[in-house]
Amino acid sequence: MRIGIDKETCVGAGQCALTAPGVFTQDDDGYSTLRPGREDGGGSALVREAARACPVGAISVSEQVG
Repeated sequence: MRIGIDKETCVGAGQCALTAPGVFTQDDDGYSTLRPGREDGGGSALVREAARACPVGAISVSEQVG
């Protein structure tokens, strides 16, 4: 799984961190970031739900090929 966060679009609502706290957190400025070592989602079933919960669509999730 590949997770992308559009830093230009993120408004720091924190819905991703609330939905999948094992994968997402917020940086010192309040914007979404991935937890270290969780760049691939860490097998969390909540990653796609976190992407859907983002009010501005800043998170993308795609299957990694190869």
